[in-house]
Amino acid sequence: MSAVSAHSTVEEPRLPPVTEIGMASLALIVAGGIYLSSHIPEHVPLTPAIILLALSALLLAGNLAALSRVQGFAWARFFQIARWSLLAYAITAGLIEFAFLEDHLSGGPLVVLTLSLVVYAVHVPMLIAFTVARYEVPAAA
Repeated sequence: MSAVSAHSTVEEPRLPPVTEIGMASLALIVAGGIYLSSHIPEHVPLTPAIILLALSALLLAGNLAALSRVQGFAWARFFQIARWSLLAYAITAGLIEFAFLEDHLSGGPLVVLTLSLVVYAVHVPMLIAFTVARYEVPAAA
């Protein structure tokens, strides 16, 4: 008998690669932000940043869809953690947005960076909540 099977009495549900997809999504957001920042204050070609933002948003949507299909997941714990971490990340995103506005950023770059902040402010709390909820021991165990 292996050490793993000796201690495991509850079969863990098969989970989608939420963390890996989340990190890929965040990497795309960071790459888009770096791209935009490297061109400001001159004219910024927005197409690459928009493509990175769209890909990141698609990964976020896919991640949420894949996670929503998991049976037996600790949803109560997930939403408990997600609610508070979403509040914290909404505040940090708001502070970053304030910095953009104080630096007189406007137009397309502001829109793309604001939408990137929205993806960031949703995906990170989702990853935090997933990480906690995936290790929640079911009440029957």
